[in-house]
Amino acid sequence: MSDILSPHHAPPGFSKRERRWTTPLGAVFVLLALIIALSSFLIFAGYTPVAVSDHIVLGLFIANIASIFLLFGLVLVEAYRLYAAWRSKVAGAGLHLRIVTLFSIVAAAPALLMAWVGSVTLERSLNPSFMQDVRGFVLNTIDAARLFREGQCKALLQEALLTAADLDRAKTILFENHRELFRDFFASRARFLGFTAAALMNSKGEVIERIDTHAKVGTAIVKPEPSDFADARKNEPLCLILDEGATFVALRPVASFTDTFLYVARPVDPFSVAFPREASKLVALYDAFDSHRRSIQLAFAAMFVSIALIMLLAATWLGLSFANQLVAPIRRLITATDQVASGNLSVQVAVYRDEGDLARLGETFNKMIAELRLQQNRLIAASNLIDERRLFTEAVLSGVPVAVVGVGPKGQVTVLNASAEKLMPAGAEELAPVTGQPVETVLPEITSLLNEARASSLRLMQGQISLDRGGRDRLFNISITSEPTARSDKGYVVTLDDITDLVTAQRTAAWADVARRIAHEIKNPLTPIQLSAERLKRKYGRLITQDRDIFDQCVDTIVRQVDDIKRMVDEFSSFARMPKAKLESDNLSDCLRRVLFLMRVAHPDIVFDEDMPEEPVMGYFDRRLLSQAVTNILKNATEGIAAAEAEASIENAEPGTSAEASSVKPRPPGRILIKLRVTRDEALPDDATRERAEIEIIDNGKGFPRENRNRLLEPYMTTRAEGTGLGLPIVAKILEDHGGSLQLLDAPEGPGACVRLIVPIGAEMATRAALVSSLG
Repeated sequence: MSDILSPHHAPPGFSKRERRWTTPLGAVFVLLALIIALSSFLIFAGYTPVAVSDHIVLGLFIANIASIFLLFGLVLVEAYRLYAAWRSKVAGAGLHLRIVTLFSIVAAAPALLMAWVGSVTLERSLNPSFMQDVRGFVLNTIDAARLFREGQCKALLQEALLTAADLDRAKTILFENHRELFRDFFASRARFLGFTAAALMNSKGEVIERIDTHAKVGTAIVKPEPSDFADARKNEPLCLILDEGATFVALRPVASFTDTFLYVARPVDPFSVAFPREASKLVALYDAFDSHRRSIQLAFAAMFVSIALIMLLAATWLGLSFANQLVAPIRRLITATDQVASGNLSVQVAVYRDEGDLARLGETFNKMIAELRLQQNRLIAASNLIDERRLFTEAVLSGVPVAVVGVGPKGQVTVLNASAEKLMPAGAEELAPVTGQPVETVLPEITSLLNEARASSLRLMQGQISLDRGGRDRLFNISITSEPTARSDKGYVVTLDDITDLVTAQRTAAWADVARRIAHEIKNPLTPIQLSAERLKRKYGRLITQDRDIFDQCVDTIVRQVDDIKRMVDEFSSFARMPKAKLESDNLSDCLRRVLFLMRVAHPDIVFDEDMPEEPVMGYFDRRLLSQAVTNILKNATEGIAAAEAEASIENAEPGTSAEASSVKPRPPGRILIKLRVTRDEALPDDATRERAEIEIIDNGKGFPRENRNRLLEPYMTTRAEGTGLGLPIVAKILEDHGGSLQLLDAPEGPGACVRLIVPIGAEMATRAALVSSLG
């Protein structure tokens, strides 16, 4: 069943359920914040019928601040998810982080740029550089209007002063004598100068003479204050202002009149009256604007920043959400790829059509995994088949007694079975594994035949070699078969069949047949010859008077030699017809001690040591035959010690060898050690049948030759001149009948020989060996 990777792989700390409800809720919050920001802009820009008031501004500000905090919380949640994914090394976390960083920069850069441009624009809009010049110009205009009014005042005062002088001169001529003429003169003067009101009054404000100027405005005469009369006496350049600044009044004393003042009035230009007032209002308005400009800037900046933050946070959240949507299929692919890399080919990526090309990528990935899974199944099936064949081949190779060695193209050992491992040099497996080593190192004896096989075009090469392993020479039939290929770098299979026992058995059988024939042919005439010689001695012994001793000696020699020949014939017969082993339960250690006792009595000059268990070693064996075998081995050991002593005596007796030199290294006395150990044969499955006795007979005599040592087990092969060559073959035949074996080794310490007799003592194995021996 395929494992489907869903799209809701949340980072650690967030479940799939949280992922499902936070994303739609975040979208609702972002949309709400954008609506609030847009509404704030439209209301402040005046594009809505809603009037801007303190309550509206405060409400919008609170709504924008709440939107900012809400969006900031959403961004923090997404940022924490991203951090948790990166911390947990979730698949695609690095790519997700790069995409989010890119989106954040893309969203933040325009917002920050617009914030800077907006702040500069707002600063320039609210405080343009020419506004200070306008304010100065308005202030200068006010000063000009003031100077203009002062000029009008001064002109009125000057004309009032001239009129007072004219009236002063006309007092004597006209005022006192022609009052009407004085009044006409005064009126003409007032009309000429544009006075709207003209009169003579005393310091109490009482009008002495008033002139009708026929003016429509400014004809009223207002009683001045006493201080005004005092200023007039001092000729202070001061004008009285009437009608809210629309009329100037000049008050000047007339010197020729007693306590009389000239009172004249004239309207001021309306522009000079209204302009300073409007200019003052404008300056006051500018000053009020300038005093509130920083507050306005802060308010607009706060609103702009809030809207900009809403846009920035909304864009950031949208960027994070888009990055999540973009990275989610990539993350699923990376996770699936990791599982495929770990060996899981059952994984499938969830595909959603709204993901576009990434969905197609997921489909392609699923097809690829399906194809890989199909190929893997085929490979697994093929591998299982190969493993089954390999196990079958290994079982066959481990079960066959033939040693099988695989040799690679470079001459290295590629495979070997259990039988081949036994042929490896001692300690080779402990130093280094045999597999992979050059075949020339582990089996140098097959190098020549292997080189012939490489140089030959034949697929099969055969021959015979002799291997010396553990001091034992074994004869092997060797076959080298090459791989059925035309390539030059081909491997070879080397099989080594141990034919030592077969050759020995064939030779033994052949010699047994020869011995039987020889014994039959020789034994028949021996008795007549012996009887004839004895009869000649009895009948003619008394008749021979000359050289009687020689005659008796010759007859005795004939009889003695006939006895020796009979003894040899008996040995031949004994070798040809070995008695079958009769296996019975007996004490093996007692059997060995009895044989050892007889040998100690027969050879008191040799030290016989024993290393056997104190408790009885019970087993199934033929006591008589096994005693004969051990006796033969001990007899050979005593003969080897005697031969070694003889050689040592000859070496010490050679010319040029002094007694002192010969006494430097005296030969130790003859010593024979017999060991008995009970071991288990690990190759057998049942513990009851594994028990076997190992008897080692070690001497310090002459020892065995290194070359062709195993040929001593063949009949009539001996290294002594007086030997018949049948002792060791008889021992080997006895052990073979018991299901055991015989090994000819060197003494573990110093010169000498070691003969190891292996005898199965389990009841089942002993019975099986006896049955095989009887059938053979």
